[in-house]
Amino acid sequence: MTVISKTTVRIAAAVVLAAIAGCSAATQGGSRQSTAKGRAEPAEAPAARPLRLIGDGSTAYTGAQPHQPRPARLKAGGQPPQFVVFSWDGAGEDGQRLFSHFRAVGKKYGATMTYFLSGIYLLPSEKAELYDPPRHPVGSSAIGFNDIPGIKATVAQMRGAWEDGNEIGTHFNGHFCGHNGVGRWTPEEWRSEIQQAVWFVRNWKTNSGLKNEPPLPFDYAKELVGGRAPCLEGQHNLIPAAKEMGFRYDASSAGGLQVWPHKTDGLWNFPLQEIPFPGRGFEALSMDYNFLANQSGGVHGNRAMYDTWGRQMRDGIVGAFERAYEGNRAPLFVGDHFESWNGGTYMKAVEEAIKEICPRAGVRCVSFKQLSDWLDAQAPEVLARLQGLPVGRAPEDGWAAYLSGKPEASGPAPAARITPVAE
Repeated sequence: MTVISKTTVRIAAAVVLAAIAGCSAATQGGSRQSTAKGRAEPAEAPAARPLRLIGDGSTAYTGAQPHQPRPARLKAGGQPPQFVVFSWDGAGEDGQRLFSHFRAVGKKYGATMTYFLSGIYLLPSEKAELYDPPRHPVGSSAIGFNDIPGIKATVAQMRGAWEDGNEIGTHFNGHFCGHNGVGRWTPEEWRSEIQQAVWFVRNWKTNSGLKNEPPLPFDYAKELVGGRAPCLEGQHNLIPAAKEMGFRYDASSAGGLQVWPHKTDGLWNFPLQEIPFPGRGFEALSMDYNFLANQSGGVHGNRAMYDTWGRQMRDGIVGAFERAYEGNRAPLFVGDHFESWNGGTYMKAVEEAIKEICPRAGVRCVSFKQLSDWLDAQAPEVLARLQGLPVGRAPEDGWAAYLSGKPEASGPAPAARITPVAE
């Protein structure tokens, strides 16, 4: 089993919000795929779907995506669903087989998710020169390119994830932060980055030589409707380019509150949120890396603390869920990476949170695309009322009165916002 090297994650001694939002490098290369044990096989084969190859056959049109909920407007007097979105930055299948594992977890607990693919995960290292990153030399990247077994494994998981009803978004390509990184790119440079991300997906067969593999069952140029920028930087100039490229949302900002989302220049803005950090005097960003940075300051901390740190993240996610579920019902956004930081502590915490949250009554664990569909289907006046609710606060006179437009009785002011601080 081949594994390419991983870029070392460097964390400054003083953990600040920008560092907390960081992402890791690729560790691609594992070609063996996991399957969910004990899952019943279908009684009969699914109905044949149309197949129209696109370009070199890397992708194909096979009809509408399966397993998509039909968005509907809230009924009069109804309570909004509790949406939860679990998303994965730089999604790819490597020797840890976490992509395939969490696909099985999602199916077990009724969750669809958003997988943000880094485009160069479909580009072999020997063809790195096909990537022309903005403000950096041709063929360079802050994360690793892939190898052929890693590309084959990642494509297999992308194919299955889409067929399961999940979303394949983008984490763009080279993961450049800091000097000349994504935070400084112009809209034109972002447009180039997006176009290249799509091109790598639409030409993975030619670039990898895996001509006999099945195609991806979707046209990425049409299916791609959102992404998350590396390091949560550069949203201001990303949005004009993303809007031009047909995106419907962006998930690149940090420090949002657990309130109903708004649009920014026509795109839904889905930020990572401030959520409870059990046992600490501040709230944390709703991402595994944020908990890691505040707990250990690095990817290999004190082993004796692994269980404690895992409980903190799990309890933080569940606490944020409960605050919304019993309060304003604002969607909860959780960002993650397929990594074994601190002994896999955060992967276990996320899986436990999914198990606890997604089967609950009235809960919908969905992708960002599915959430966008639901929000777009709502009456503007209903959305405005939802957006007016502060963190953790349900309508005092009940949902029926509140969403019918009747004035809400006055009540206590919402709790003060607690901003994450450096250790």
